[in-house]
Amino acid sequence: MQISPDFSPLGLGLAVPLIGYVLAEGVWGKRSYDRMRRRRDQDPNALIGMFRQWISGSWWAAALAVLMLLVSPGVHLSDIGVRAPQEPSFAIGAVGAMVVAMPLLAWLVHRSVRAGRSPSKNSQIQEMLPRTSIERWYALAMAVTAGVSEELVYRGFLIALGVDVLGLSVTMAAALALALFTVGHVYQGWAGMILVAAVGCSLTYLYLSSGSLLVPVCLHIFIDVLSMVVVPWITVKARETDVVPAGS
Repeated sequence: MQISPDFSPLGLGLAVPLIGYVLAEGVWGKRSYDRMRRRRDQDPNALIGMFRQWISGSWWAAALAVLMLLVSPGVHLSDIGVRAPQEPSFAIGAVGAMVVAMPLLAWLVHRSVRAGRSPSKNSQIQEMLPRTSIERWYALAMAVTAGVSEELVYRGFLIALGVDVLGLSVTMAAALALALFTVGHVYQGWAGMILVAAVGCSLTYLYLSSGSLLVPVCLHIFIDVLSMVVVPWITVKARETDVVPAGS
C-alpha cells in the first residue's frame, strides 16, 4: 500500500490535540474503568456513564481527524483508507465470513454455557459487560463507535501522520500506530493488551493489504459486538432457559 499525505500547517496544528488524546487515552480509560468497577454494584448507571464518556471522547477524536482532512488539500481520502478495497472480492469474502460466523459462534457459546462453562467468566473486560437491556444498547453503541473511530484515528490518520511528519515507511508507521492502539487498552491488563495487539495486528494487515478501512472497520465492529453484546446476552439467556434436574 502506497500513501503520500501532505498535511497543511493548520492540519498539523490540529494533530497536536489528537495525538494528546491518543497518548492520554490509556490513562484516562484505565481510571474511568477502575472507577466504574468500584461503583457498579452500588450505582446502576456506572457502566452507562463510562460508556457515555468513552463514546463522546471517541467521536471527538474522529471529528478532529476529519477536520484535519478538510483543512489539508494535500491529503486525499485514499491516504487515510477512505476508498473501496483494491480487490472487492476480498472485502466481500471477509464480510461474508463474518455473517456466516455469527450464528455458528452464537451456537457454540450457547452450548458452552449449557455445559457450565461461561465464555466471559475470565474475560479481561468482564466488569464492563452489560447486564441489563439498556446497558446492552450502550454496549452496542460503544462497539460501533470503537469500530469506526479507532480505525479512522489509529489505522487511518496515525499511519498517514507517521509517513508525512516522521518520514516513516507505511510499515513502520503502522507498527507505531499499533503500539499506541495497544497502550490505549491498558485497562484490560497485560493479558488483554496482548490480545488487543494480536487483533490490532490483524486489522492492520487487512487495511494495508486491501488499501481500505472498510474491511477492518467491519471486522472491528463484528468483534466488539460479539464480545460485548452477543456473548453476554446469549450467556444470560442460556442460563435462564437451563433447567437442572433435581438431585443432579
